[in-house]
Amino acid sequence: MNARAVKGYVMAAVAAATYGTNPAFAVPLYGEGMNPNSVLLFRYVLGLPLLAAMVYLRGRSLRLSRREVGPVATLGVLMALSSLALFESYNYMNSGVASTLLFVYPVMVAVLMAFFFHERFRATTVVCLALMGAGLLLLMRNDGGAPVDALGCGLVMASSLTYALYLVMINVSATVRAIPTLKLLFYVLLSGSGVFLFVLASGTELTLPASSGGWLNLAALAFFPTVVSLLCTTVAIQCIGSTPTAIFGAFEPVTAVVLSVVVLGQTLTGRELVGGALIVAAATLVIVGDPVGSVLLRVRKMFPSKRK
Repeated sequence: MNARAVKGYVMAAVAAATYGTNPAFAVPLYGEGMNPNSVLLFRYVLGLPLLAAMVYLRGRSLRLSRREVGPVATLGVLMALSSLALFESYNYMNSGVASTLLFVYPVMVAVLMAFFFHERFRATTVVCLALMGAGLLLLMRNDGGAPVDALGCGLVMASSLTYALYLVMINVSATVRAIPTLKLLFYVLLSGSGVFLFVLASGTELTLPASSGGWLNLAALAFFPTVVSLLCTTVAIQCIGSTPTAIFGAFEPVTAVVLSVVVLGQTLTGRELVGGALIVAAATLVIVGDPVGSVLLRVRKMFPSKRK
């Protein structure tokens, strides 16, 4: 393995791990009296100057054409709604479990692409749907058999769906694909901030951190799961390609679970761990795609039907 590949794999792992730090920084802010909308507003706004600086350091412009404004604004709304639903779910359920449930979005993307854009429905997608269903059933009940909070689960599923729609739009829109990544994220955060401002105007209170540590958590939210994660993802794709980088996304829920236990003092049951592992496996299989489909096809040929 050459140095470029090693760099790519390290960057992919860092990107996924830093994105999984969301609950570790957000949940303590709730303890200081902040609400999710305020946390996200500060996260998005604080990330804007960092991204703008990165764009200008690369010698690029932030100018958008008229044709690009509508699609970019739509992406910003989808991302903001996904973030808000996920951060709201932390108030109703274990944040590590919520972050693991969120990881059903790759499977949702595969299903949306198959049904609405006629992408081939692979055998692996069927297997992944079965694994995901089993994982969801395990995660939605605790070891005693009692169901977890329905509202929390519903919020995470809404977050996964809106994020899946965000990814599908990036995939199918030629206009969006032509926009450089850093510039696109800048305008996604900018238009997403408008969603949080609209929520404030609708009557939700703007809350502030009660301590200097709270402000540090806000800065960390803007820096690690936003700017660092994106920058490392961009470098990883350049070094090793999109698929290996996406596979390393499995570290996202793993990081969230570990930090939820170590930093936040939350607990996880064996049932939740198994359910989470099934969801991560399903998402990874979807990302791998064709190679796994080829393996399944070879296995099928080893056991031909006995009917003549």
